[in-house]
Amino acid sequence: MPDGSGQDPIEQAVRQVLGSLAGDMTSVEASLLAELEALGREVQRAKSEMAALRVDDINDSHIPRATDELDAVVEHTAKATNEILDVCEGLEAMQSRLSSAEAENLGIAVTRIYEACSFQDITGQRISKVVSALKAIEQRVAEVTARFAPGGPMPAVEDELPITPVTEGRALANGPQMPGAASSQEEIDRLLASFD
Repeated sequence: MPDGSGQDPIEQAVRQVLGSLAGDMTSVEASLLAELEALGREVQRAKSEMAALRVDDINDSHIPRATDELDAVVEHTAKATNEILDVCEGLEAMQSRLSSAEAENLGIAVTRIYEACSFQDITGQRISKVVSALKAIEQRVAEVTARFAPGGPMPAVEDELPITPVTEGRALANGPQMPGAASSQEEIDRLLASFD
């Protein structure tokens, strides 16, 4: 970021090193100079790439749209799940009018539907994690954009604030896990047996 002199700080640092060199350069000085030049080129390249990213579009459009879509998925899934549960309650009310064998089969089927509807809670937790990650990315992109804004002030680096308030229970919870990373029922049984 240029300062009041119009020079990039990296360029200024290279010029100061060059100005401090008198006479022939030692191999260490030459190596240092080469590293500084390479660093300056890398910073310039990174700034060009960031400018090409159109980060304003990311912050103003892409991430908010993605989080809105995910929020809509959670809302529609919750509505559909509630409707399924309402229908199950209606089926349970019909059990008393059926023979005992039919009522038992219906009860088993309704129980399976209740168990299957737990997907809504799991998917809601997973989507909430994705939304939090997207908001964290949005915050980071905004910080980086502000740092490299032409003529903008260099913001102080602040500790990362959680997007979603972290309760004690949330801090302890790690789930839902990805299927490949989750502990198997056998592993859980072994763990519980080890407490005996």
